[in-house]
Amino acid sequence: MFNKVLIANRGEIALRIIRTCHEMGLKTVAVYSTADADSLHVRFADEAVCIGPPQSSESYLRTDRIIAAAEVTGADAVHPGYGFLSENAEFSAICADHGIKFIGPSPETIRLMGDKSLAKETMAAAGVPTVPGSEGVVETVEEGIKIARGIGYPVMVKASAGGGGRGMRLVESENDFEKQYRTASNEADAAFGDGSVYIEKFVEKPRHVEIQLLGDGKGVVKHFGERECSIQRRHQKLVEESPSPIVDEGLRKRMGEAAVRGAEAVNYEGAGTVEFLVDAHGDFYFMEMNTRIQVEHPVTEEVADCDLVQYQILVALGEGITNPDPAQIEGHAIECRINAENPFKNFSPSPGKIINFHPPGGHGVRVDTHVYANYVIPPYYDSMIAKLIVRAKNRNLAIKKMLRALDEFIITGVHTTIPFHMQLLRNEKFIEGDFDTTFLQTFKLEQD
Repeated sequence: MFNKVLIANRGEIALRIIRTCHEMGLKTVAVYSTADADSLHVRFADEAVCIGPPQSSESYLRTDRIIAAAEVTGADAVHPGYGFLSENAEFSAICADHGIKFIGPSPETIRLMGDKSLAKETMAAAGVPTVPGSEGVVETVEEGIKIARGIGYPVMVKASAGGGGRGMRLVESENDFEKQYRTASNEADAAFGDGSVYIEKFVEKPRHVEIQLLGDGKGVVKHFGERECSIQRRHQKLVEESPSPIVDEGLRKRMGEAAVRGAEAVNYEGAGTVEFLVDAHGDFYFMEMNTRIQVEHPVTEEVADCDLVQYQILVALGEGITNPDPAQIEGHAIECRINAENPFKNFSPSPGKIINFHPPGGHGVRVDTHVYANYVIPPYYDSMIAKLIVRAKNRNLAIKKMLRALDEFIITGVHTTIPFHMQLLRNEKFIEGDFDTTFLQTFKLEQD
C-alpha cells in the first residue's frame, strides 16, 4: 500500500478522493491555495500544505510546489483528480522521476491521447470508427479548403491540443473557411500555447455518448457501459445520465468493444473515458479520450455499484481488475451540476458567500460537494459547487426523484443553476429523451 496519497486538486473531487482513501486505510495530503484555506478537503485530509496564492498558475498548476509538498509530507503517490494537471504528461513524468506514483496513465499515453489528431490516427488504426477529416494537423488555409471540399460542408475546425470547446469553429461554407480557420488557430494558441488545428466532418444533431473504461496497464481493459452527456452549453456538460436513453444492448456492445480496442492499443492504465458522437442512424464516431476520472463518474458508480476512484488506486498498486459486467448495470442515474451561476443572466458567474446550505437527502440521493453554510465561493476557479446525483429503477422515476431533490436543495447568498435544472427536467423533449448536443441552443428558460 502507499504510505500517503497527495491529492493535487481542490473542491469536491479532492474531498471525494480523500473519502475513498480513508475507507482504504490510506493517509491523505491536501494541497490548497490561500483562497481555499476553509475548504472541506483541507479540513478532512490528514495533512494539508498551502502551495500558493489564489491564482491557479501560482498554486494548483505549479508542479514544483506540489512535488515539494509530497516530499515534505512523505507522500509516495499523487492523485490528480480532473482538470488542472490531471492530463499533463510532464507532471506525470516528473512524479515518476521523484519516485512518486502518478495515479493515472503513463506520460506517453497522456501525451498521445492529448494530441487530438494523433489520438484520432491511433484510434482509427485500432479499428475505432472516426469522423471523416484530415489525417493530421492542417498547416495552411489552402490545404484546409481542399480537405473540406473533399469531405463536404459543414466541417469543424478543431484545436489539436486541449479541449473544452476552445479552438473549435463550425464552417458552413467555403466563403467562411479562412476566417473560422484563423479564429480557431488563434484561440487554440492563446488557450494551449499551440495553434495547430485539424478538420472533421460536422456530424449534425449528434448525441454525446461516452464509455467508461478501466485498464491495468498490462493489456487488460474493461468497460462499465455508457453515459449520456448531450445536455451541454458551449461544449460544457450540465447534465449527465447512465444509461443513455438512445443506446440499446447492441449499440452498447459495439461502442464498448470499440472503446476497449482503442484503450488496449495504448496499453491504458487507470480510469479513462472514450467520448463518441452518435448520429441519428446509430452510427458512432470517436471524438476524444479523457485520460483521467471524469466529473460525471458518479452516475456510472451508481448504476454499476462500484467505486471508480478505488479502482484507480488499486490499479496503481498493481492489482488486477475485477471484471465489470455491463449487463449487470441496474437502474438509471442522473447527475446535475450545481454551479454558482445566474442562469437568467446568461449563466454569469456568481461567486460570494453562501448564507444557507441545505442539501437534499433520502433514498437514492447523493450530493458531492465541498461547500457549506458561510463558505465563500472564490472567483478564481470553476463555478461548480456541487454535484447532485440520483438513482432509481428507471429513467422516468430518476427524473421525478431529481426534481424532488432539486426542490429540497436550498442555497442562498449566491445564484445557482438549480432553477435551470428544474425547468429542464420538466421539459417534454428531455423527458422523452429527444435531444442532442444543440438542445440548449433553443431551450427557453422562463424567468421565475
